[in-house]
Amino acid sequence: MSHRRLSACLHHAMAPNPSCFAALSGEKKMTANHDQNFKNLILDYPREALALFAPEEAPAPEERAQFVPVRQEQLQDRLGTKWRELDVPLLVEWPDGQRRSVAFVVEEETDAGRFSPRRLARYCLDLADLNETDRVVPVVVFLRSSQPPPASLTLGTEHRRYLRFQWVACRLDQLPADDWRDTDNVVARVNLPNMRVPPGGRVAVYADAMRGLLELEPDRDRRLKYLEFIDMYAELTDNERQEFERKYPEESKAMAGGFQRARDEGMQQGIERGIEQGIERGRVEGERAVVERQLLRRFGASEVSVGALGSGVDG
Repeated sequence: MSHRRLSACLHHAMAPNPSCFAALSGEKKMTANHDQNFKNLILDYPREALALFAPEEAPAPEERAQFVPVRQEQLQDRLGTKWRELDVPLLVEWPDGQRRSVAFVVEEETDAGRFSPRRLARYCLDLADLNETDRVVPVVVFLRSSQPPPASLTLGTEHRRYLRFQWVACRLDQLPADDWRDTDNVVARVNLPNMRVPPGGRVAVYADAMRGLLELEPDRDRRLKYLEFIDMYAELTDNERQEFERKYPEESKAMAGGFQRARDEGMQQGIERGIEQGIERGRVEGERAVVERQLLRRFGASEVSVGALGSGVDG
């Protein structure tokens, strides 16, 4: 057996799993996006989200409803074919029988110009088939909508309409922030920067969003998570940040403390990943040495160049 073939054999046997090392080293990172942000928000606060985005269909505050996330990937017609994935499908159930279950399809659209009613209709039909129900409520949350999005989809001819499809539309940037600045709905409070803010009111709205989160959310991890959400969508300028720190010292201190904690935890996670990566690399090196010894015993020193084998292995 040639040195090149032995080296290739060893390389194939000992090469570490790339996805494993990517995860350990932090090379494989998910890029934050609006879809993911709103998925998290809706799943963390389903009752509050539906109350803001679809108030006419949402359970009333006094109703004892349960919120069950539904699988996002819809069933395929055939194995190996492309599947459709919903943003946030939710099943709302009333254990006391007050109402029949309702399936909500909640889609976030960053740009209203890219909204596809036909795609949403397919999602709703898939969800209806999967759950064997006709009680489906499509909800579309428009983050930015400079132009009014379509209100319905109609299929037919000049003689007759054969299908009419409608949805609940929430245009966040058209909701007056002043109407929600004192609400006890945490989803509305963290979305204040996404609403229609009066001229010169960006800093005050930012402070109201922060204050609302701190008052309404007792969990420390969720506070940190949505402090970042508020800060991301507020997009304050340097001058506005200085104004915020000057006018709202308590909220500013809470925000700074939360972000410092996030940095500290990030450093700790980095240290732990480094240790795990070192352990994994040590294991790989040890197994490579074992394989080298086995190959040397089998083929002899005249056939095996240990240096050549080593150069063919990426630790």
